[in-house]
Amino acid sequence: MIRVQREDFDVAAELDRLTRGNRAIGGVASFVGLVRDLHAPGDAGIKAMTLEHYPGMTEKMLTEIEAEAQARWPLDASVIIHRYGRMEPGERIVLVACASRHRDAAFDACRFLMDWLKTKAPFWKLEETAAGERWVAARAGDDAAAERWAHPKKAAE
Repeated sequence: MIRVQREDFDVAAELDRLTRGNRAIGGVASFVGLVRDLHAPGDAGIKAMTLEHYPGMTEKMLTEIEAEAQARWPLDASVIIHRYGRMEPGERIVLVACASRHRDAAFDACRFLMDWLKTKAPFWKLEETAAGERWVAARAGDDAAAERWAHPKKAAE
């Protein structure tokens, strides 16, 4: 399930919805991303972050990323919820959760989804700081994390 939305989400309710009625699920792995107030030397910190996206294109890419995870691992269910709009430090940005009969599949698929979301999902981040606004550039570390998944290995059932 994919949702791109402005409003916040309830993590417990989403995890309950993910597994409801499926007693074959043996594990759920999840990741919740939050807006950080990063303080680098000489930096005043982040007051807020605005995420922008291109409706239609964003949902299509998230659907493709989720389908790739479903093809690589034996998942019973998955969810990606990504917010857009203005958010302040401590607010939730993203929820990724994967449910499977086996924990390894849930863990691996969840990590894969986050790594690919960071590099392939069409979101643009604008940080507000005391020094002004700045667009966030892609990080080499995110690209390196996504690269580990470049050559798919079908997981054992």
